[in-house]
Formats: sequence, C-alpha cells, structure tokens
Amino acid sequence: MNWLRDPVPQELFNISTLRVLSIDGNDFSGILPSTLDVTLPNLEVLYLGGNKFTGIILPTLSNASKLTHLDLEDNKFIGAIPDSLGNLRFLERLALSSNNFTLTGDMTFFNSIGNCRYLRILWLDENPLNGNLPEYIGNLSNSLDSINMSHCGLGGEIPRSLGNLSNLEFLDLASNGLTGIIPSSISDLRQLQWISFEDNKIQGPIPSEFCHIPNLAYLILASNRLSSKVPECIGSISSLRWLYLNSNNLTSSVPTSLWSLTDLLELDLSINFLNGSLPSQIGDMKALIKLNLSVNQFSGDIPGTIWALQDLQELSLEHNNLQGLIPDSIKTMLALQHLDLSFNSLAGMIPNSLEVLLDLQYLNVSYNKLQGPIPQGGPFKNFTILSFLANEALCGAPWFQPCQTFHHRSKKKILLLVLLPIGSSFLALAISLLLMKRFTRKKTTTLAHDLFPETAHQRVSYHELQRITNGFSESNLLGSGTFGSVYKGVSANGIIWAIKVFDMQLDGTSKTFDLECEVFRRLRHRNLIKVISACSNPDFKALVLEFMPNGSLEKWLHLGHHVLSIIQRLDIMIDVARGLEYLHYGYSFPIIHCDLKPSNILLDEDMVGHLSDFGITKLLGDGESRVQTKTLATIGYIAPEHGLEGLVSTRCDVYSFGITMIEAFTGKRPKDEMFKEEISIRHWIQELLPGSVDQVIDVKLLHPEDEQVAKNIACVSSILQLALSCTLDVPENRINIKDALTTLEKIKTQFFQRN
Repeated sequence: MNWLRDPVPQELFNISTLRVLSIDGNDFSGILPSTLDVTLPNLEVLYLGGNKFTGIILPTLSNASKLTHLDLEDNKFIGAIPDSLGNLRFLERLALSSNNFTLTGDMTFFNSIGNCRYLRILWLDENPLNGNLPEYIGNLSNSLDSINMSHCGLGGEIPRSLGNLSNLEFLDLASNGLTGIIPSSISDLRQLQWISFEDNKIQGPIPSEFCHIPNLAYLILASNRLSSKVPECIGSISSLRWLYLNSNNLTSSVPTSLWSLTDLLELDLSINFLNGSLPSQIGDMKALIKLNLSVNQFSGDIPGTIWALQDLQELSLEHNNLQGLIPDSIKTMLALQHLDLSFNSLAGMIPNSLEVLLDLQYLNVSYNKLQGPIPQGGPFKNFTILSFLANEALCGAPWFQPCQTFHHRSKKKILLLVLLPIGSSFLALAISLLLMKRFTRKKTTTLAHDLFPETAHQRVSYHELQRITNGFSESNLLGSGTFGSVYKGVSANGIIWAIKVFDMQLDGTSKTFDLECEVFRRLRHRNLIKVISACSNPDFKALVLEFMPNGSLEKWLHLGHHVLSIIQRLDIMIDVARGLEYLHYGYSFPIIHCDLKPSNILLDEDMVGHLSDFGITKLLGDGESRVQTKTLATIGYIAPEHGLEGLVSTRCDVYSFGITMIEAFTGKRPKDEMFKEEISIRHWIQELLPGSVDQVIDVKLLHPEDEQVAKNIACVSSILQLALSCTLDVPENRINIKDALTTLEKIKTQFFQRN
C-alpha cells in the first residue's frame, strides 16, 4: 500500500481510546467514515489538513463532544458547514480553510457556533460561503483572537457588532465583495494587531478610530473605494509596521504625522490622488524596506534625505509629477533592489555613483527628461533599453547614439579655456582618448539583457540570437502573425525558447515592438506569457519568450487527435479570465489586449493557459474608459463597437473572451462556413439555449456510455449562458471580467459537487 496516496486506513478511526488524530500534510484521500463520532468518543484533536479528503462534514461529528481542535484545511470537502458544530462546547480551534464548503443563505452557522464559548480560532478562508455577514457574528465567543474569512465571496456591509469581539487580534476579510463604510465600532477591538479589508468595495473615509487601537501592526485597506484624506492621527499609531492604503481614491496631501512612524517597515500609498511634495522628514523612516508612492500627483524634488533609508529595498515613485535631479545620495542606499522613477519630469543626468548599487535588480527611469551618458558599470550592465525609454537626450548605451552632442556650448567654452593654457600636447592626448572611446562605443554590439532580472535567466547576446535564427526553417515555425513569426530555438546550453522575430520590412513594426516591450515591462502574472529577453537594433528586433510546450488552445480544439476534457477547457478559461482581470484591474490603468482568440492562448507543460501576442494592445490613460483606434482585431472575435467605430474598452476583451468560450465548448470557429451574414455563432447559441445544449456542445465531449452526460451538459449550458452575457451588443450591458471569473469558479465548484 502507498501510504501517501491511498485512502487513509479505516482502522485509524476505530481506536476508541484515541485522543489525538493528526495525519495532516500528506496526500491521503477518501471520505470520512460516518461512524467517526461513535468510534472515537474520546477524540479531542483532529488534524486532517493538507490532504485530498472529499465528501461532507456529517452533522453527527458534533457527537464527538470532547473535540477542542478541528482542522480540515486544504482538502476537497464540499457541502454546507453543519450548524450542529455549535454543539462542540469545548471547541477552541475550527480551521476549514481552502475547501469548497458553503453556508446556508441565512448564515445561521455563525449563530450556532456562538455556543462554542472557548473558541479562539475561526478560519474559513478560501471557501465559497457566498453570503452577507450577519449582525449576530458579534455574539461569537469573547475568547476569539483570530478570524480569517478572506476569499469567501462575502457581500454586504461589515457588521457593527464585530466590535463586540474585544479580544480579537487577527481579522482578515480580504478579497470579498464587502460594501458600505468601515464601522466606527472597529475602535473597540483594542487587542487588534492585524487587520485586512483589502480588495473589497468599501467606501467612505478611513475612520480615525483606527488611531485608537494601541497595538495595531498591520493595517491593510488596499484596493477599495476609500476616499477623502489620510487621517491626521495616523502618526499616533506608533505600533504600525505595515501600512497599505494603495488603490483607493484618497486625496489631498499626506499628513506630516505619517512620516514620524519611524518603525514602519512597509508603506504603500500608490494609485490614489495624493498630492503635495515629499518632505525631508521622509528620511526619518529609517526602518523602511518598501516605499511605494507611485501613481499619484506628488510634485517637487525627490528629497535628498532619502539617502537615510539605508534598509530600503524597494522604492517606487513612478507616475507622479516629480521634478529636479535624481539625488546622487541614492548611492548610499546599498540595500536597494527595485528603483522605479519612470513617468515623471526628472531632468539632468543619471548619477554614475549609482553603479555601486550592486543589489539593484530593477531600474526604470523611462519617460522623464534625462540626458547624458547612461552609466555602464555595476547593475547597469544588466539593464535593457526598457529601463530608459522616452527621455530627452540619454546617450552612450548600445541602444542610443554615442554621446557626441551631450556637452552644451557653454561647457565647451569653459573646457577650451582650461585646456588652451595647458598646451597642445595635452589637448591632442585628450582628443585622441575621446576618439578612441567613441570608436569603442560604435563597435559595441547590442545585447539583449534579461528583461526581468529577478528571474535569473541567462542573458542572450545578439550574436547568439543570430546563430539561432540563421537555422530557422519551416520545421522551427511555431506560428505567424501580422508583424512577424515565432520560432522554436535552442540556446547553446540546451534551453528551449520561443523567439518572436519581427519583420522589419513592414510599416509599424518598430512601434509594435516598442509596445510589446512596454507591456511586458509593466506586467508580470502567472497567466501572461513571460519574456526572457529583448533584442533590438536598427536591422533586427526580437523577443525571447518562455516556450509553451503544449502549443496553443487553437491546436487542441481543431487540429488532429487532440482532445480536452470539460474540466481542462474550464480551467483554461479560468486561467484566461485571471490574466484578463490582471490586465483590466491589476495595474494603475486598464490595459486592453484587443486580440484575444484561441491562437493567442498558449499552454504550458501543466496545461495552464497564458495570454500572448500584445502587438495591438491599448493602454488607457488616466480617466479614460475607451479609446479610438484604427487597428482592428481578428474578424469573428472583434466586438461590434470596435469593428464599426474603432472604439476600444475593457468590454471589447470581454466580448472576445465570450466568443472564445463558445468556441472552446462547441468546437466551432466563429467564421465556420455554417455561420453566414444572417446568423453568427452567438445567435446560433442564443437560439438553441437552454433547451438544446446537446446540439451545440463539442461532440468530443459527448460519450453515450458516460454516466455523467447530463451533468456535463448542465455545466456547458452554464458556461454558454455566461458567454452570452459577455457578448451582448451594447458594451455597458456586458458582464465585466471580474464577475465572469467569479461565475466560472462557481461553475467549477458546482461541477465537482455534481460529480
């Protein structure tokens, strides 16, 4: 017997004297026996976390009346959490995280476990509870010190009664759909140390009541709809170590009291509407390891006192209105690993002294007014052109002109007055050295450095790419697009790459290459194709991409003998939705793919979907919800408003996503010969749903001998109904990708429950 894979031996559940049963962290599977409460009457501790147990929690488990610790985390349990758990009067720890548990619509479970007066830990996170928190949650045990209900699909307002749980130390309600304001009763949680309301829909101001919680260390309110000012009293929370207020609608200047939090470790105020200048007191926050003030309206100079942040590893000031010079004093910040100053109005030169920052892995000074030579030593050897785009007169690196015109005339005059008295011999020597230096620079070959240094990929030289591409033939071709072709290439040390070579004969190629580089520079996500390197000179442009061994979704849907199961197709659609959600909501402004279709969905060795080909992507600016474009996407997948009027918004991607879902589960391309002018693939689905799903479902998914046919059809019906919601003619009536992703995840949960 393989003890780590087979169902857990039933003999373990028949030892009547057993008090502790702990088999967590293995790979056991199976269903818990219905006699568990009878055969283990003395059981006090049951740890089954980190396995693959399935089934439901039987209500009779509450008969094991001596239970104090019940831990079923990270399994595959389903069904409603029984209210009868409230009969476990001695229960101290209830941990049911990362399963597929649900609750009844009236949430009576919270009322029932109010009887567990010794309960200290309640962890229900990552379960589809899908309901509103009731007011009687405040009747839970006063012994509670830890509640985690993140990623549970919760809605409604935060109950005021939470303030009754006066001994609470840890409260996590992140990644739900909570609305309304944060209740003032939060100040009654005097023992609170860690609180997260991140990624909800909470509105209103940040309540000053947080300032009355004496031991608060983590305050995480990111990704909500909070408005108004940062509370003036924020500096009085001297216990704070992590403060995340990013991705809200906060306005005005940052209160000076905040900069007095000298023990703060991480501060993130990014993606708000904060303004004013950065004060010199910023240098007092000497414990900081992360400071993110990006995507705001800060102005003025970067304070020279920033050098005092000696432990700082990440400094993000991009997308502001900062002016002046890059402080030379940054050279003393030797722990710095990430420095982003892009999209400001910084002028002058990049200090050569920054070459001493040997731990610096990421640098971006693009879209400023910088000029002069780019430093060549230290970490600068690893940076690509993507770190220096769109400045006034940067020079000297392989991607820019040699520094021939850098010196201003006034400087030349001063230099001439100094050199003339010294003598012609010294002048001749200086000129000779200068010419040699320029000649050396002109001969420098363009290198394609690692686009994302932290991924530790090998640097790829122009010469190696030439060697690889010279061997390309039809047998290497992975696919072709408007602006070039993608080939399979093997490096000198055996690494397989996908190399996208741009056709330099076509108009717009350079713009497309720059756009893809810009997109990949900004974005990192599990479901987006990853760029390893970029290579660019006037005659050759290429991207070195992560190789996807399973090719495209199009291949699996339409070519040869490839067959995807329902759950594989559903998982790939969830992967694509997650990638789109990141593009639409995960950055400071929406990014629209504009050409979503099965051929642009690539599959890795684990069949995980990755979005690719960002050649016609659109980046919406501040306040923009749509843009006009002359670039059209692929016919059949293109949204009506995009094709007819050139209007592009996030809803265009949703439309393409809906068409792709229909194709994935019907096996029909939108340009199939059966679809004429009068009937589209969408109209075909609309006419036959919901009663005739069996007429549209991909025949590869129908096997008469399969006992699950009815359940498969029900699952596909739900998916196609969602696809219709994605492809409505009026953009504003379409579902957004966040809600589409939530719906797909619910469909997957229901599919497993049916099976």
